Amino acid sequence: MPQALAAAEEAARTPHSHAGDQTGWRFYRAGQQPSWADPARRDEVCADLSGRPVLTRLPDLLRLRRELAGVAAGDSHVLQAGDCAEDFAECTPEHAARKEEALARLAGVIAAPTGLPVVRIGRLAGQFAKPRSAATEDVNGLQLPAFRGHIVNSEAPDPASRRHDPDRMLRAYRAAKAVADALDGRHARNPADGTRTWISHEALVMDYETALVRFDESAGGWFLGSTHLPWIGERTRHSMGAHVRLLADVMNPVACKVSGKVQVRDLLDVVERLDPGREPGRLTLIARFGKDDVRTLLPPLAQAVKNAGHPVVWLCDPMHGNTYKASNGLKTRRLDDICDEIRGFVSALRGVGVRPGGLHLETAAEDVTECVGADVPDEAALTARYTSLCDPRLSPVQAGLAVDTFVSAL
Repeated sequence: MPQALAAAEEAARTPHSHAGDQTGWRFYRAGQQPSWADPARRDEVCADLSGRPVLTRLPDLLRLRRELAGVAAGDSHVLQAGDCAEDFAECTPEHAARKEEALARLAGVIAAPTGLPVVRIGRLAGQFAKPRSAATEDVNGLQLPAFRGHIVNSEAPDPASRRHDPDRMLRAYRAAKAVADALDGRHARNPADGTRTWISHEALVMDYETALVRFDESAGGWFLGSTHLPWIGERTRHSMGAHVRLLADVMNPVACKVSGKVQVRDLLDVVERLDPGREPGRLTLIARFGKDDVRTLLPPLAQAVKNAGHPVVWLCDPMHGNTYKASNGLKTRRLDDICDEIRGFVSALRGVGVRPGGLHLETAAEDVTECVGADVPDEAALTARYTSLCDPRLSPVQAGLAVDTFVSAL
């Protein structure tokens, strides 16, 4: 195992092509991008971001790759969890501490019965962008640009707030830095703990992401300085697209969402671009199928990736395939459906000789009422504390039950 880790780290230092060239990605198709109201101001903001300190350091990225290589080898698990969409107003040291503590408690639910360490990864310090299925949405009878996360616009239901404002990228950077600095400070004050919370987000807004790519002279390669673990979402995982091209060129560990909509050949093309060296710890695949499809559609995909020789980490996202609209109009999820998908995920992977690596959950640190089940008995209870900016999150009680389901299914 030490030889494999050394090989992975050495491969990570291989120079890449165009990452860091903030126009390079424009040669490829990039879906789900903002329609900035002021393109000239966008250019100024990108130039500003290019000169600012990054939020992550290369040694930390390589350490996370080593930890994820351990997950791929079966020596540990992963818990990736946090907000659906972060709120600028909650990017404070106090909020960061509560979210980190909630993540640590959930990780303990896995670690205690399995006896294995858990790599803790938060949807933190940058989860400000959201892909949307339509450019507009109906809000109380008014047709408005869709809310795309605080890095793009505001959730407030008026035309001015929904404007795609490039200055929000600067606000996103400052908010992410406040959280990242708070987490780094807590880790520095408790080095004996040995574990830390890594930050991750969907690398969606290309103007923001490419402005925070840096070249490391000693390593001879590029890294994405906006986060430790960037992921590519369901709507942007095209093998010839800008998002895949960017993440293929950086030394970070990277992740990609996978659903039942992808064909085996297409998935293998993406996996080959993101992990051409078949390096343990390089690539994580996050399965989001829905409870009705995971048992039948995941196995052939997992088998194909295994046969191609990619030592990926598989995580279960049981949230996004199980969303529905409640009778009161709120988006929600049923805890029973979430737990059913988790059991199906474990069973599907075990059936083809692949190890389940862990979970990817949308969770809150507070007692929200956004998903039905456990401490939220029915849809009528959803209105009590529904505070998500976008999709429904699990409460701490519900999240604990989902994590316990994963452990019981192993």
